[in-house]
Amino acid sequence: MTTLYHKFASKLLNRCFVKSVLLSVCQTLIVLSISTPYSLSAKNLNAPAIQLATSYRQDIIVSDYFVSEKLDGIRAYWDGQQLLSKQGNTFTAPDWFIANFPRQAVDGELWIARQTFEQASSIVRTQDKHNQRWQQVKFMIFDLPTSPQPFSERVTAMEQLVTSTNNPYFKMIPQDKLTDSEALFNLLDKVVNAGGEGLMLHHQDALYQHLRSRDLMKLKRFEDAEATVVGHFPGKGKYQGMLGALLVETEDGIRFKIGTGFSDKERQNPPPIGKVITYRYTGKTRNNIPRFASFMRVRAIY
Repeated sequence: MTTLYHKFASKLLNRCFVKSVLLSVCQTLIVLSISTPYSLSAKNLNAPAIQLATSYRQDIIVSDYFVSEKLDGIRAYWDGQQLLSKQGNTFTAPDWFIANFPRQAVDGELWIARQTFEQASSIVRTQDKHNQRWQQVKFMIFDLPTSPQPFSERVTAMEQLVTSTNNPYFKMIPQDKLTDSEALFNLLDKVVNAGGEGLMLHHQDALYQHLRSRDLMKLKRFEDAEATVVGHFPGKGKYQGMLGALLVETEDGIRFKIGTGFSDKERQNPPPIGKVITYRYTGKTRNNIPRFASFMRVRAIY
């Protein structure tokens, strides 16, 4: 009898323990779902391994680099069959747009003109293969990801590729050589004053690296970055009843406020918690907080 009682008690305790563990797990998941303002989704396995730029360094020899305009377009990767976004999603480009595109991989930007990012973004996000608005867009190429050649030779190869492709929507971003930093900053002023964003510098001997590379740099009058919205602060005075500032968090876990750069419409309809935004700034504090951070736009998901 005692043995049966012990067995029964043991089973009962085990069941209670399992139920307790399951209840604890469920409670934890509920708390996480409530407290986490955005979902953490897995990276798309189709996302291409693209090369990313670092910020400009003053200790370089400018003449060792090819210089091109930094286009404010939508990054696109041609894998030989289709156009992919950075996230690995397919752009639904019309057949006539990608006609005769090469079978090799090509890295570039979908672009219309300076200061037309929103317009280009709205076009390439459509799922209509017959959208005639794609006629405004060009695929501006700047690299060949699968080529084993140094960049100087890839530049020549891209020029030849554009000629052989013979497609008015397949163009190359001009790559120029400059003598020194004075010429570089004169070009920067010229581009920015004409409505451009900045410049890119690519070392002539660099191989294509599928990561953030020190051989590829961006030069702008201001820097920009992305952060996730984690909170809203109400406005005061003329912004009463609207957004006053966003509380954002960087990938490094740095939190700070952004209170400028918004239109009245954006203050009335602020980016929701969980959205990723792009902001501009000028340098950082000792605590790694961006100085003079200003809102630019919500990052579009392609």
